[in-house]
Amino acid sequence: MRTKRIHRRTFLRGIGTIGIGLPFLEEMLPSASAAAARKAIPTRAFNVFFGLGIPKPIQEDGFAGVLEPLKPLSDKLLILRQVDQVRCDKKGINAHFDGATGSFTAMPAGGEAKAGGPSIDQIIRHDLYPQGLPPGMVPSLVAGTYFRRSRVGRYVHSYGLDGTVSATMQETPRQLFDRVFGSIPGNEDPDARRERLKRSVLDSVLDEYRHYLGPNSPLGVTSKGRIADHFDRIREYEQRAFGVKEGAKGGPRMPARSLLPHGGKADPGGEGIDVTLEQLTAEWRLLADLYAFAIQTDRARFGAITFLAAGERIRLKGSYNYDGRKIFDFDDAGQHRASGSKGCSHEWWHKFNEKKKNEQLKAHVHMKMGEVAYFLKLLAGPEAREANGKTILENSLFTISTESGDGRHNDSKRELSGVFHAISSAGGRFKTGRILDLQAEAIDVYNTMLTTLGAKRRLGDAKRKTNLVNQIRA
Repeated sequence: MRTKRIHRRTFLRGIGTIGIGLPFLEEMLPSASAAAARKAIPTRAFNVFFGLGIPKPIQEDGFAGVLEPLKPLSDKLLILRQVDQVRCDKKGINAHFDGATGSFTAMPAGGEAKAGGPSIDQIIRHDLYPQGLPPGMVPSLVAGTYFRRSRVGRYVHSYGLDGTVSATMQETPRQLFDRVFGSIPGNEDPDARRERLKRSVLDSVLDEYRHYLGPNSPLGVTSKGRIADHFDRIREYEQRAFGVKEGAKGGPRMPARSLLPHGGKADPGGEGIDVTLEQLTAEWRLLADLYAFAIQTDRARFGAITFLAAGERIRLKGSYNYDGRKIFDFDDAGQHRASGSKGCSHEWWHKFNEKKKNEQLKAHVHMKMGEVAYFLKLLAGPEAREANGKTILENSLFTISTESGDGRHNDSKRELSGVFHAISSAGGRFKTGRILDLQAEAIDVYNTMLTTLGAKRRLGDAKRKTNLVNQIRA
């Protein structure tokens, strides 16, 4: 029988800004009642973006086509087709940027580094947590693996109430790890940085860790085991992110650098870069692991994660296999018979033709859905199960979207119509396990989502009538 309750927001705190969130433990429940279990589930909202979109005719194949990787999650997702973002079009700017900045905001861009309004996640954050999030939590977590960076709206997909980015983009696993779990003060100094690499962030919370596993711990045997597993996972992710490994004399080796280019090197004049499928997915999956773990440890409840930017320009190469079978051999430059920007995967979208097979485009989209599914599955398994018996994916609002419903730059109305969306149930509030053809504006879909979750603010002009899209509600 328990005699002491642990608060859900308990952290193991070390020096400086380091804070290690605890996993959910039975000792955090005020009672074993179902009502208490439901109350223990926090409100969360995250935006998941993938670049370049899915042409409308290709969406029609459903799980038998490029959406196949989402099929194992189909009971936890509501797939939405025929969603219109035409209102996001801005004259003189291509739809890659318009659609990307409008995703999750349903508003035309407010500038090259600003959206026309807040994103879904940030309205929910401010309305449902008016006094702010619990102390020690990352207010908004924004991360991604991307290269095209001519405008912020291509890759950032979480915006505050004034339309500015909600948080700094974390584009490497090291940055994301430090953002979530903290860093030793002054680690920009070379000497301090070397010191950081010699020790784990866990070293500074060892005393508290030992207390929770010791004879005076308020935890039961099961919870002690979860704490031990929790620390093992943090150390594993840290080692993967920083390359911290034991050397021959017991000291760490210098961390391996990212396999992918970042900053200006990632987008050399818009001409694109060469990257292998293995390089791309290895870094993305570590980033996805860390992001999902931040949610599991209740370090983050709001934000966005990006897999490839809007109008992304890469020349991908490598053999792509899924579910034990070969899907395609990527060789963008070779198959285009072109170099520079003309040899990038981006061009398959411009060359889309509904009367042709579009084999290369479909393979790229299938791969993207596989990587989105990889992230979502991290929040849908046993390690993500919560006090009410549901998973984080089921209890939270995850909105998945992209920039366009047609990649050809000759008709903005066609390009910004039929934009693919998918959402999770947000604790049973939305239907899942089906595909709906809505023929509705994204702004109405988003405002229906906000209304259903209890948010007071709405997207768009306050004078605009909210047309609730009740087909999506459970």
